[in-house]
Amino acid sequence: MNKLSLLGVLFLLICGCSKEVTKKISVHNQWNDRPEMDIFIDSLMTEMTLEEKIGQTVLFASWWDITGPVSDNDFVDDAIQGKVGAVFNALTADFIYRMQKEVVEKSRLGIPLLFGYDVIHGYRTTFPTPFAMSASWDLDQIEKSCRVAAVEAAADGLNWTFAPMVDIARDPRWGRIAEGAGEDPYLGSLIAAAQVRGFQGTDLSDEATVLACAKHFAAYGAAQAGRDYHTVDISERVLRDVYLPPFKAACDAGVATYMTAFNELDGTPCSAHEHLLNDILKEQWGFDGFVVTDYTSIKEMVNHGSVADEKEAGEASMNAGVDMDMQSGIFMNHLKQSVEEGKVKEATVNEACRRILEMKYRLGLFEDPYRYCRPDEDKQSKIKSPEHFALAHEMARKSIVLLKNEDQLLPLNKEQLNSIALIGPMTDEQKQQLGAWHTTGQPETVTTILTAFKEKLGSKTKIYTAKGCDWEGDDRSGFAEALAAAKKAEVVVMCMGERENMGGEAASRVHIDIPLIQKELIKEVYKTGKPIVLLLHNGRPLTITWENEHLPAILECWHLGSMAGPAIADVVFGDYNPSGKLTATFPQHLGQVPIHYNMKNTGRPYNPKDHFTTRYQDCSNDPLYCFGYGLSYSSFEYSAVTLDTNTLTPDGKITASVKVTNTSNVDGEEVVQLYIRDLVGSVTRPVKELKGFQKVMIPANTAVDVSFEVSVEDLAFWRKDMSYGAEKGEFLLFIGTNSDVEESVKFELCTDADVEPYGIRK
Repeated sequence: MNKLSLLGVLFLLICGCSKEVTKKISVHNQWNDRPEMDIFIDSLMTEMTLEEKIGQTVLFASWWDITGPVSDNDFVDDAIQGKVGAVFNALTADFIYRMQKEVVEKSRLGIPLLFGYDVIHGYRTTFPTPFAMSASWDLDQIEKSCRVAAVEAAADGLNWTFAPMVDIARDPRWGRIAEGAGEDPYLGSLIAAAQVRGFQGTDLSDEATVLACAKHFAAYGAAQAGRDYHTVDISERVLRDVYLPPFKAACDAGVATYMTAFNELDGTPCSAHEHLLNDILKEQWGFDGFVVTDYTSIKEMVNHGSVADEKEAGEASMNAGVDMDMQSGIFMNHLKQSVEEGKVKEATVNEACRRILEMKYRLGLFEDPYRYCRPDEDKQSKIKSPEHFALAHEMARKSIVLLKNEDQLLPLNKEQLNSIALIGPMTDEQKQQLGAWHTTGQPETVTTILTAFKEKLGSKTKIYTAKGCDWEGDDRSGFAEALAAAKKAEVVVMCMGERENMGGEAASRVHIDIPLIQKELIKEVYKTGKPIVLLLHNGRPLTITWENEHLPAILECWHLGSMAGPAIADVVFGDYNPSGKLTATFPQHLGQVPIHYNMKNTGRPYNPKDHFTTRYQDCSNDPLYCFGYGLSYSSFEYSAVTLDTNTLTPDGKITASVKVTNTSNVDGEEVVQLYIRDLVGSVTRPVKELKGFQKVMIPANTAVDVSFEVSVEDLAFWRKDMSYGAEKGEFLLFIGTNSDVEESVKFELCTDADVEPYGIRK
């Protein structure tokens, strides 16, 4: 009888139950069965030594994959000795099964390991990058995409993902903007909750779920100068108004784990930030999962200069509310001594250990440690299934944003098109379409643009192809072939932008234009006079001012994953009407950064007739493309907004309505967006804030009525005294196709009202 069986017998004896309880053990994994879970974990922890409790707080990487600086450790032997509680970057069910079996059968208590991995936007079936998916504004589709990722990862032995990244990002220089949902806390909160639901489902004991991890806590997206890992210096008000709402939404959705951020905040590294981890997360929000650090971030506190050595770093982190140390080995090497010296209370270690054991219990690992990695079960049908690729195809189509379409060049008529030129480094590329953090994504699963165009057009249309140039560099030897292809074709489609590793972690850029060699090629092809459709492939907003001024059609195609080619072909040739909208502002020039739609006014708002107002001498204040922007092959007209009442009470609602008419002959989806401006506040308020949206299908030449309900929750903010609520006064309400909507209607809140923080409503 192994250790797990002995623990099970102990559990039954303590419960005073019959053997029938074993038939019902699955219910013990539900979130609401705390009494039985507490009894089991209490009994287990009674048997554990201090070293074994500390061991549960230790996370080491396998040799399968490298996602950060490498530390040498023999983690399997350490795990057998009870010194490790979780492993990440271990892949394949067979490998994980063998590792789990070693630990369960050879360690003293047989406590199973957690197995984590960065399943960011798909496992084997790769979906668009998270930033791309956010452009769909389709919460149900995003949730389904994360569900597929969870199903595939769980089928291959994993039970924990380091996703979603819910950082608000307002600086396109920062490479990790590709991993999040953009610049807006309202939309970001809804997407964060959808992602958590997708990964975790409704029952963690379901073998097709994985623990989600909301990262990076907190304000990592506000790194100075857009440079990864850099300092963050923001006020408590900005922290709570902008950067914390998506994390709170993840908590409310039941996220199992949080990951600390690399950056410091208010002078303290986030991996030792007691105000963030203990005060806000665990006490104010009531989070009952566990907190893991990012890769070696405890060790990096020495470089920050907030601690003298690694031992002190471990003490600061554990005392601040960190439960698990990723990769640095500091808890394993120093925490016992820190407890013996009274620098860390044993009760603090017990609390961290308990939180981790609870998640293992909820996953059902004490019932069956091999439930995710059983070698005798055929799980391959759950990976890369046709159904999963169909969902990836739909997600990719929904993520594409039409930025420009002069004279309705798009969609191209495949029935009348005799010849077309496909030019650029992404034309027949597989790996680069996978995007940043594709991890286990396989290039061979990607259908390229060229392949998809051939399938769409058949033999009746001649396709001339040329790479033209590489992603970067100064090799122009391919220009001649590209120009020759362009001259022979009726229309040119140029596939340009960033490589997949130009975005993501450690991929900040000081230039956010299309790389110079590609830009030069575009200008040379432009001189041929042929109509050009530009397909952009990138993980961040780009400064494409020249392209917008000169090229007739631009599609933002991001990095769309396994089904990139078919999705792009569907949009280019009109089999799918684009409906995506931007979730981060595209600047005209880098000098405008940071730029986002919900900025605050100044004491001297811009006035073109007054030189001494907020302005640039060499550029307008306007973005190139604003937040919420995206065109369609349909055309939509909005009526004036009407309100059922102009006065809002604390317990009442206002219904705002608008008629949206599809004035074209093409059925189309429109993201109808609601914005509110608080005209006077105890602290200054943004010029506009997203407070609602609906994605509606509107048939050709048809009008639909769209209504929103507005309540005090939509008006609340952190007031001057740092209480949360709405203040009486006048507000402007806007409904339109993007954040640049100007027409508004006024209403009034009759009295102040306190509100529960972050009342984000879907």
